[in-house]
Amino acid sequence: MCGLAARVVSAPTLEQLVAQNIEARGGAAALAAMKSLKIQGKLLIQDDQYELLYVQTVRRPSSIRTEATIQGLTQVQAFDGTIGWQINPFQGRKDPERLSTDDIKSLAETVADFDGALVDWQKKGNKLEYLGTEDIDGTLAHKIKLTRPSGDTEYVYLDPDHFLEIRLLSQRTEHGVQVETETDLGDYEKIDGVLIPFSVESGLKGSSDRQKLVVNKADVNAKTDDAWFEFPVVQPKLKH
Repeated sequence: MCGLAARVVSAPTLEQLVAQNIEARGGAAALAAMKSLKIQGKLLIQDDQYELLYVQTVRRPSSIRTEATIQGLTQVQAFDGTIGWQINPFQGRKDPERLSTDDIKSLAETVADFDGALVDWQKKGNKLEYLGTEDIDGTLAHKIKLTRPSGDTEYVYLDPDHFLEIRLLSQRTEHGVQVETETDLGDYEKIDGVLIPFSVESGLKGSSDRQKLVVNKADVNAKTDDAWFEFPVVQPKLKH
């Protein structure tokens, strides 16, 4: 009976897990001081057959820009808090075009959660529920269900020893279809007092087609320019 009581008492509460996660990432003060984050590295796709140079810049409160470059061509996706847009030369499109509301979802969520999905969850209008533990590749991780104001959900898995995110399972509706994306995080490094994952592997749940981001440089509070995120002004082509 004593052993059972001890196990019940030792089970963490949701509040404890959130607090331990924030502390593990560097603490509330350091996270709040992070106004922007720029990461650079390589993106490996299609079983590492292709390697793209990758740059992502995120800035509070709601701006993000990603660039992926291979063979002289650069794909750009950006969101300035109002307008989402892209340039996709891989599809033969060299001019910027607007993204749909559904396409903006993942970009907006990346901005909202760039300091951690559990940080300021109440201010973001999210709901949290602790679901116990689940085996993640041999690690008995703490599982937290996060429900966004939109109704989309994300399951956050925390390492039991360090309380860092090791897996995110995102479920969102895009173009009328529910999409489940699984993201594994690792190789955390401390940059200006904040732990940043330097390994991010993601793909649709159940699919063997995954992409892996290997970060080689991260800059906290790097200088940014509004124009990076805003829809580009396209100069009219001169007629001959």
